Amino acid sequence: MRKYKIAVIPGDGIGVDVINEGLKILETAKELHGGFDFEYTHLPWGCEYYKKTGRMMPEDGLKILKDHEAIYLGAVGFPGVPDHVSLWGLLLPIRKEFDEYINLRPIKLLKGVQGPLRKGPEDIDFVVVRENVEGEYSGVGGLAYQGTASEIALQTNVFTRFGTERVMRYAFELARKRKKKLISATKSNALNYSMVFWDRVFNEVAKDYQDVQTQIMHVDALSGYFILHPERIDVVVASNLFGDILTDLGSAMQGSIGIAPGANINPERKYPSMFEPVHGSAPDVAGKGIANPIGAIWAASMMLDFLGVPEAAKLIFDAMEAVTEEGKYLTVDLGGNSTTQEVGEAIRNKMRELV
Repeated sequence: MRKYKIAVIPGDGIGVDVINEGLKILETAKELHGGFDFEYTHLPWGCEYYKKTGRMMPEDGLKILKDHEAIYLGAVGFPGVPDHVSLWGLLLPIRKEFDEYINLRPIKLLKGVQGPLRKGPEDIDFVVVRENVEGEYSGVGGLAYQGTASEIALQTNVFTRFGTERVMRYAFELARKRKKKLISATKSNALNYSMVFWDRVFNEVAKDYQDVQTQIMHVDALSGYFILHPERIDVVVASNLFGDILTDLGSAMQGSIGIAPGANINPERKYPSMFEPVHGSAPDVAGKGIANPIGAIWAASMMLDFLGVPEAAKLIFDAMEAVTEEGKYLTVDLGGNSTTQEVGEAIRNKMRELV
């Protein structure tokens, strides 16, 4: 029996609530599917840890995580801790040190969910591949003359040939497995170095994938395209910042940000990959039992698929979508009145029915 070592970081706010349900789903998948087991390491890192220690995770935190195959993360952020502190103290070090250079975000309208667009589940079903370790989030820059009228802030984007090409090749390979259509997000009319470079690399890589239909779109126009013509989109590849913004737009298209999952992947599996819902910590509703656990449960499904148990991953997804389609157990963000626990239990029960 294969045993997977999973580091569990519930984090802050509703992260604790939704990860609890996600762990129950994983245990149910193990029970019903068989052939694999989990060894969990529960880590109390996040903003509460920061308030006690002055750090989002201990000094040897990355060393602790490195001995795992995957990281299951809830949410990070809480009042009193600046967002840039929480982000650069936990999430970004994990992504960068473990070379999780692929951020994978499925944008899919689940059956039974009413999205804000006049579109159905057959129209909204695509994937955004976001470069995840460099670009606009490289952390290069500085401040000068602080507190004076001459204060200067510099933030430098860093795009390497190696980093740009590998994320594009990943996106091309993914497009080959889907509908063989790939859009590259750019802004080369204004960013005359970084995005002109991005476009050139994309066109060069495309020569190796002539079976894939390609399109280059400025990110502002692509944002409108998301809303007007999502049915024409299959795979999108974008830089760190553009991908971040586009995928939040995509999660809104799904009917609730509480549904959206994300994966931070090291494709070579040299380091652990990280799986998380992308809804944030929502401290105002934490502990009230009304948070939507679907994003965390979908992230658990993505984690199992990555770990090599696609049948169990599909069982989770199918059960999750069957519950949304029935519409009996939905949290308040989807127009229902069910609790976090009730939705989780409904999905587990549906998994048992589907086996």
